[in-house]
Amino acid sequence: MDILQKEKKLQKLEEELTRLDDEKAIENIQRTIRDYKVQSMSSLSAWDRVLLARHAKRPTVFDFIHHVFDDFIELHGDRLYGDDKALIAGIATLEGVPITVIGHRKGKTTEDNIEVNFAMAHPEGYRKAIRMMKQAEKFNRPIVTLIDTPGAYPGIGAEARGQGEAIARNLYEMSDLGVPIIAIVIGEGGSGGALAIGMGNKVYMLENSIYSILSPEGYASILWKDAKRSQEAAEVMKLTSYDLEELEIIDGIIQEPLGGIHHDPNMVYETMRIVLLRDIRSYENKNQYDIKTERYSKYRNIGFFQRFNYDNLKGVVK
Repeated sequence: MDILQKEKKLQKLEEELTRLDDEKAIENIQRTIRDYKVQSMSSLSAWDRVLLARHAKRPTVFDFIHHVFDDFIELHGDRLYGDDKALIAGIATLEGVPITVIGHRKGKTTEDNIEVNFAMAHPEGYRKAIRMMKQAEKFNRPIVTLIDTPGAYPGIGAEARGQGEAIARNLYEMSDLGVPIIAIVIGEGGSGGALAIGMGNKVYMLENSIYSILSPEGYASILWKDAKRSQEAAEVMKLTSYDLEELEIIDGIIQEPLGGIHHDPNMVYETMRIVLLRDIRSYENKNQYDIKTERYSKYRNIGFFQRFNYDNLKGVVK
């Protein structure tokens, strides 16, 4: 039984609760609901977390911007081709500190998702992002990126306008920015589309978000020629927040309530505010060289221990 099936059973219990008027019966059902949540939702599989990362009720980037930051002014366009609605960028404040905020934009309905291309950005989206990042460096503003995309758009038009170059250019420019970048995966973190705004000094994931080179369906299709094995693929891909924290790819996990953020989003918003304020203040007295060096060292050291152990075995294992 996956997490969505568990949610349906929980919903039936909650519906039953609304039909009761006996105080004792209500208490019994409430106790049953609490116990069921603990028993069924405290130990989730990788596939459960994939489903929660894609959940229809999961907050979108606009929800996070509205509840985490004090205000927000959206800015548009890459000054080269056009404005990509799949990626939102602008200026916000947090406790009076000006911040540049960039994030992938998912919709809450099918119509919304079609309008924003299901958060799959075109090259102009990534060029808008790097334009905003360079502006942030000019005015010494910290950068916060909110990642939630299945990947960059792979269509003919996007490729014709230089999708690969746009992503590579972002990585190149972000590596040398003199202001801190804090990246948070709030849902799906897919492929280069996520990495293009994810090269942070600090990288966090919400507990039930995912971060990987491609979707489990794509992984299963390539490796086993069978997309139906996506649940199996999710278990071996090491795409959950706990996997990536253990591998030291990310710097920390922002906890969600039992069953996912949609059960109590305010708890997560408040935690995110605390994390962002703590990190932003930690960079106030650091110069550009220290900020660049920290980011450089972070990415150079990923996988160091695995490489070190492998090199030590050369000449020993036949």
